[in-house]
Parts: sequence; C-alpha cells; structure tokens
Amino acid sequence: MIDLDIPTKFAPLIEQARALAEEVFRPISRRYDLAEHEYPRELDLISAVIDGMSSSGASQGAGAASSTRGAPGEQVRNGANLSSVLSILETCRGDVGLTLSIPRQGLGNAAIAAVATPQQRARFGNRWAAMAITEPDTGSDSGAIRTTAVRDGEHYILNGEKIFVTAGERAELIVVWATLDRAQGKQAIKSFVVERSNPGLKLVRLEHKLGIRSSDTAAFHLDNCRVPAQDLLGDPEISSTAGFGGAMQTFDNTRPLVAAMACGLARACLDTTTELVAAEGITVDWDRPAQIQSAAAARLMQMEADYQAAYLLTLRAAWLADNATPNSMEASMAKAKAGRTCVSIALQCVELCGATGYGERELLEKWARDAKILDIFEGTQQIQLLVVARRLLGLSSSELA
Repeated sequence: MIDLDIPTKFAPLIEQARALAEEVFRPISRRYDLAEHEYPRELDLISAVIDGMSSSGASQGAGAASSTRGAPGEQVRNGANLSSVLSILETCRGDVGLTLSIPRQGLGNAAIAAVATPQQRARFGNRWAAMAITEPDTGSDSGAIRTTAVRDGEHYILNGEKIFVTAGERAELIVVWATLDRAQGKQAIKSFVVERSNPGLKLVRLEHKLGIRSSDTAAFHLDNCRVPAQDLLGDPEISSTAGFGGAMQTFDNTRPLVAAMACGLARACLDTTTELVAAEGITVDWDRPAQIQSAAAARLMQMEADYQAAYLLTLRAAWLADNATPNSMEASMAKAKAGRTCVSIALQCVELCGATGYGERELLEKWARDAKILDIFEGTQQIQLLVVARRLLGLSSSELA
C-alpha cells in the first residue's frame, strides 16, 4: 500500500532543495531569462554539491541518473524515483529552466538509467546527457522516427535530424533515438549515446523560446555520425516484444519527473499569489465553503484542489516505479494532469494579481511563460490521454483511431 506521507528520510533532501530554489534560483531567475542561451555559471557549484551528496548518500538516491526501477520482489520501498520527484518539485519552485540546466541531471541521464546495461551505466553515469527524440516530421509520434542507424562493423552510422533537444548544446552526451530498419516499424527503434563532440553531430541552431529561456534547446543534424556499437543502449537485437517497448520505458521514468516540475511551478504560483492577495486583505478560510467566500478566495481553493490531485498522481507514479510495478498509465496520468493544471494555475494567478501579476516586478508572468512547455515536452497532453486510453481499454493506437 502506498503511504502518501513524505518519508522522514527525505526531509533533509527536501529542505536543501527548497533552500536552493529560494536562495539561489529565484535571485538569478530573471537575469538568465533575459540573457537567453547564456550558461548560468552558478550551476557549476550546485552540481558539485549534488555530486558530493550523491557520493555520501545524503541525496537519498535523488537525481536523473539514479531513477531506475526497483527490483521485483523487494519489500515496499521509497526510493530514487520518489526522492527525485520530491527534490525536483522543490527546485522548480525556484526556476524550471535552471533545474533543467543542472549538469548531469538531464533527461538523457534518466534515459540511460532506464534502459542501459550495468556496464553502460558505469561508463556514462557521471556525465551530462541530453535526449534527442523529436524530429521535424514526427512530432509526438515517437514510433515514426526517421533517423536511421546502419551497422558498419563495430560502429553504427546515424543520419537524420533532431529538434527540441533540451540542454543539447551544454550536455556532454546526446541520447539519440534512431531506427535500425524502417520496414520493421517501432520494434526497430533503439537509443544511442552520442558524444557531443562527435564530428557527425552538427548543431544547427538554438531555439528562441516563450519560456524556460535559461535552458538551451538545440536542433541537430546527424551526418554519417559514427557511433561505437557498444553505445547502443540495451539489447541491439530487433525484437517484436522488447524493441520499442524497451526504449519507451524511458518515459515511465521521465514523465513523473516532468509532472514534478509542473507541480513545483504550480506550487510557486499558488504560494506567491496567496501572499500577494493576503497583503490586500484577501485570505482563504479553509473551514468555510467556497461559495460564501470572496471570488478570489474561492478561486484559490479550487486551484489548491487541482494542485493536490496532480501532486498525488505524481507521487503514485514515482512510487510504483520504485516498487517495480508497471506505471506507464500512471506516469501519463500524472504528466497529463500536472501539465494542464500547471498552465491553468499559472494563468489564473496572473489574472488574480492584475497588473502586479502581468508585470516583471514579480516572477508570476515568467512562470506563466515557463508553464506551457510542461504540458508539451515528454509527450503532449493529447499523447498522454491516448496512452491512458490504450491502457484502460486494452486497445492499440490504430484501434482507438
């Protein structure tokens, strides 16, 4: 049975992440939002601290590179996935873009943790990895990937285009999804670890974005990019049962993390708005029905209820992963609910705070811009609902169409 109380052992980690958000991220948040594509040098010290905590065990296993699934048959446990979700939620109360820019905490690190062999985890575990899935012609349909990987002796040769790669310029490694054989469909899709310095991996551009501007978003061209065969993550054989499903396990790990980002940003909006309206004499009485309180108070109560639903779904998805229980549907539920809730809360908080919410004196307007990506990347709202429908009804995508 899942216990929804925060484990006592995670309390120091949460306090440290909260301090990082409030004392480091928020003071520099506006600066790096305006200085798009400039690397936040303050993060080097933070990453060193995180590495030290990981080495000492003080991080309780938190971090993208540690978010592996628990082993079947273990006792009920609160492990790396739950600790990662809780710490990311706190840091995103400070800044989502800066959280995404912490070295060695990229989504590619979570991908490696999800599907790599033990030997590959040992080789890549201490390096910063971004993840390259999306292509100009594929959008949210990961199964339609056109980037090819052709075996050539002890190497694979990759050719194709990748867009919207978070931390693509700054990372040391890029986890690239490619197909070994287009004719075999999804089963032939594998992920490859490509060195950022590989001459066949060419940076095309950095995107100018609505939000998370402190995090770089890159586009790449793979031109006869030679990758050692040993850098194909997991099993190199094409299997009708384990091929694409193995690659897709990545999302079961990363979607709860993105849901946690959305919960953290929503929490920041709610807390700030509550303080701002309280300064104007508007407070919420949680012991009285919403309909007999002010419209602003009633709105805050509804937003808090939506936040709690997203938060609990996120904890459940992470807890299931820790306990070696299939969580694909729950990960998509959490991502769908948290992403939509975050956008809704951010915009409502700007509205409630009027000119203060819309101006740059507070971070609310920035958070409203940052929020939208959390409903898009790692699978759009529509894709999450499709995954949930497939799982609930036991139907394939084509059967649902």
